[in-house]
Amino acid sequence: MKRPPKFLQATKWEAAEVRAITGDASARRYFRLRQGNETAILMDASNAREIVAPFLQISSHLRQAGFSAPAVLERDEENGLLLLEDFGDETFSRLLDAGGPPAFLSHSDSEKLFELATDVLIALHKHPQAVPKDLRSYHPQKMLEDVELFLECHPVSEKGSAEFKKVWLDVLPLAHKVPASLLLRDYHVANLMLLPGREGICQAGLLDFQDAYQGPVTYDLVSLLEDARRDLPPGLKEKMLARYLAHFPNHHQRTFKMSLAILAALRHTRVLAVFEKLSREGKPDYKKLHSPRVRRLLQEALRHPMLTLVKQWFHQYAPQD
Repeated sequence: MKRPPKFLQATKWEAAEVRAITGDASARRYFRLRQGNETAILMDASNAREIVAPFLQISSHLRQAGFSAPAVLERDEENGLLLLEDFGDETFSRLLDAGGPPAFLSHSDSEKLFELATDVLIALHKHPQAVPKDLRSYHPQKMLEDVELFLECHPVSEKGSAEFKKVWLDVLPLAHKVPASLLLRDYHVANLMLLPGREGICQAGLLDFQDAYQGPVTYDLVSLLEDARRDLPPGLKEKMLARYLAHFPNHHQRTFKMSLAILAALRHTRVLAVFEKLSREGKPDYKKLHSPRVRRLLQEALRHPMLTLVKQWFHQYAPQD
């Protein structure tokens, strides 16, 4: 893209400099526009226009609730184009890889960034109007539909497929025995931006939330603390869970841990399938770099007693995973 699209021609961005920036594993593309001393991010979702409406809905809702989602500066919903507030380049992921900015971290490890990310979830789950009106529910049947992607990438017999659905449907309702809230669904350090000019939880810029649902509070904690793309320092997951639970003393810890394990197994199973699918589409790095970690995380989740039958299914039908 050499010039801004037509929908920006009547704005101050008409003559802006346009540069492509690194995107994600989706069909979206991103560009940074620079006009004088100002910058903005152009999100090109022309190949995934169905995500534009939910992105706009959740962005507006999060901002109204006091969280840092990017402001929408200009829009062309029909063509899947949005001009967004530029949060910069300091994703939590990049900062963790670099050791963190000294002005923010009080020590050399990664704990402060994960504390901030955990505090965002605490604030979100405490918010009395966290869930937008009429937001879709991430109910057990929808969860099953998502995890069935594994069968598309790892075909099994008709019997194996039927057993897969049964063992998952037996446990997925148990994951809902914790409170529900807004579930951002892809909440991890690569989708969080550090905004040092802001205070408190507003220092965390939120990205990639267009797949939001209402669902168990444990899901985004799993996404954050069992990251498919990086290993966490020993003990950090336990520290952050303790930090979270300290704010919710009424949560039954055994039920909470059961929900965590079930949703970890769900997420890791689906992520393995996504990485396999990307590999077949010519993007092998996700599978090569991260699938071994995800398999390990899945095996750890399957140790929970409530997942015994799911574990047996994998042992019988997909032993390599």
